[in-house]
Amino acid sequence: MAENMYDVVVIGGGPAGMMAAGRAAAGGARVVLLEKNAALGAKLLITGGGRSNITNAEFDQHLFLAKFGESAKFLFSPFSRFGVQDTLDFFHAHGMPTKVEAEKRVFPASESAQSVWDALTGYMREGKVAVRTGSQVGGIEVENGLATGIRLKDDEVIHARNIILATGGKSHPETGSTGDGFRWLQAIGHTVVAPRPALVPLRVAESWVASVAGVSFAEAKLTAFQHDRKIFPARKGKMLFTHVGLSGPLVLNMSRSVSEFLPYGPVVISIDLFPGTNLGELDQELRLSLDALKKKQMKNVLEGFVPPALVPVLLNLSGIDGETPAHSLTRVERSVLVRLLKDLRVTVTGLLGLDKAIITSGGVDLAEVDCKYMRSRLYPNLYLVGDILNIDRPSGGYSLQLCWTTGFVAGASAAENK
Repeated sequence: MAENMYDVVVIGGGPAGMMAAGRAAAGGARVVLLEKNAALGAKLLITGGGRSNITNAEFDQHLFLAKFGESAKFLFSPFSRFGVQDTLDFFHAHGMPTKVEAEKRVFPASESAQSVWDALTGYMREGKVAVRTGSQVGGIEVENGLATGIRLKDDEVIHARNIILATGGKSHPETGSTGDGFRWLQAIGHTVVAPRPALVPLRVAESWVASVAGVSFAEAKLTAFQHDRKIFPARKGKMLFTHVGLSGPLVLNMSRSVSEFLPYGPVVISIDLFPGTNLGELDQELRLSLDALKKKQMKNVLEGFVPPALVPVLLNLSGIDGETPAHSLTRVERSVLVRLLKDLRVTVTGLLGLDKAIITSGGVDLAEVDCKYMRSRLYPNLYLVGDILNIDRPSGGYSLQLCWTTGFVAGASAAENK
């Protein structure tokens, strides 16, 4: 049994699992990491469009944690041990310079998630973490209130003094996040809030969106209505059109709110393409352009206002012939056009599924987790990290920071418990 006994077994080779394994090994523990895929970090390598938004450079802990809503109180203790500055210090010390972009999003200077992967795997090599890929776990063995080992699907049992569960949620199942950890935890008595897509693009009814797929706006304002009533505060940020609807950080961050209203009827999204300009000011700008370009056709005039792909859509929705000379546009037509630029509406028919979700909401009930050590309150040598936890958060680096923080704290705690 000695050969098969480890101080710490980590299940899951994603960002939280690799951080936890590396930290436990740095604390002097004998560590093995089990990953069911053929290679580590499949989902990590596709985060941030392959660039990996590792954190958000908001150094005020209270402001940072406010983004986690009701989970902020739970996270205060772990973030006090490993926060945003600690994350930056870690990656810089492991040879990965970073850069800060819009909305304080932090990326590797290389603009490649591979750099993050390299830093984490290097960290594990330093601590001599044993990595076993292609390891299909069947469940967690428990006895007398302790987690005693991992049962693999080939019936091998790996014995452990401590187990760290980092199997993720159910988003992007093609990367291995298929909810296995939730099933194992329920089998040993843990409460799991049913996972559902979060931070996910919206599908809309209007067919014209396909013609503008890929068109993005650095800042738009979205307002949601149901039965002609505004259902939550308007939000500003970056958005883009897709072949089937809307995406981008602004859309992803409001997707959960939209999902809560969809069962009660259609949700209409009003898109303000000029949130920094009021209706009167925009009308004046358009009038000046029409006067300056009065001999040009409307389809050419509008290209100075919006991306070219959107011009036919606006002309069609407003009922204006694109061949119309600017000087022939009526006041009523101009008013309709200006209102469209400030209130372009689409009808949400649903959210894209788990395969398109950045993360899933749901997971282990936080009441069953000791936040100081990131360990189970049911089994004091079982640690729970990353997306396995029922913690909602926005896009912008908050998901990966959650992985670094909970992984670090669990790894350190498990090493101390060896």
